[in-house]
Amino acid sequence: MLTGNSSRRDFLRTAAAVASAGAGARQAIAETSSGSDTGIPTRLLGKTGVRVSIIGVGGAHARAIKDDAECIRFMHTAVGEGINFFDNAWDYSNGAAEEIMGKALAMDGYRNKVFLMTKNCGRDDKDSAKCLDDSLRRLQTDHLDLWQFHEMNWDNDPDWIFERGAIKVAMEARKAGKVRFIGFTGHKDPRIHLKMAGKPFDWDTSQMPINVMDAHYRSFQNEVVPVLLKRKIGVIGIKGFGGGRGNMLGKEGLTVEECLRYCLSLPITTQVVGMTSMEQLKQDVAIARNFQPMSAAEKSQLLARVKEVAGDGRYELFKSTQTFEGVVHRRQHGFEVKAP
Repeated sequence: MLTGNSSRRDFLRTAAAVASAGAGARQAIAETSSGSDTGIPTRLLGKTGVRVSIIGVGGAHARAIKDDAECIRFMHTAVGEGINFFDNAWDYSNGAAEEIMGKALAMDGYRNKVFLMTKNCGRDDKDSAKCLDDSLRRLQTDHLDLWQFHEMNWDNDPDWIFERGAIKVAMEARKAGKVRFIGFTGHKDPRIHLKMAGKPFDWDTSQMPINVMDAHYRSFQNEVVPVLLKRKIGVIGIKGFGGGRGNMLGKEGLTVEECLRYCLSLPITTQVVGMTSMEQLKQDVAIARNFQPMSAAEKSQLLARVKEVAGDGRYELFKSTQTFEGVVHRRQHGFEVKAP
């Protein structure tokens, strides 16, 4: 049973965690542009000098809209509303996510209106080169604005990238003008992100889970983000609703606006959001367009509210199970892949 004193200690501990990232958050907020010109506010992506919208289109959900014409209309509408950060990955929907996004962006100059990112599933030079060629072809472009090593989810993944030639392929691609910036992603453990960040390479970006529950469990926002900010590595958030709107929303009364506004009040550049309908797009655009940062008190109160259900990771199972690991990466590590 919690006593008054222990409850107060928990609240003060949570408040201290919020304050520790306060300086970085204030800087990120200070660099946030007005949405008056672009429709949605923008922030600088680390040291790249590029400004991107504070929310991005999530490529993992690109094929959730089955009808091609409607999916293309969705992407064009997102650009028209001011979203210029487009996320994807070589393995999403077995390449179909990149193909439909490429088809949409090839129309009417849309490619020139977005900052296009996709992810490399390769761990060696041969697979990385194939991923790059496939992605450029599917996305119908001669270059990627950002290419990120996908799913750094196993402890030896960072070693493989450097020992097996994958990083060399990325560096050569950047030199050839096929890739502008290089980063890495993952959703498993902050320690793996820190190991990757500690490798002898000047990363441009890193992508990771950012949500209200994360603050209490294997926390990327508390353990990884401060390290990246010191090195001016752009922080890209994912899983703002815990990996799907049906996961966190409604728990402890959480709303879409609370979850997204909390993420955007942290020192990140953009939060990639999985949207599967025009209705969700319009809702998220409205929240981003009208964004006002949470105060330290608001964040502390929200974190205290979810503490009991967040601390055991029940809403972030992607950190503690292998259920959410991609098929490609499971095979790379010799894990069983179940037939669909």
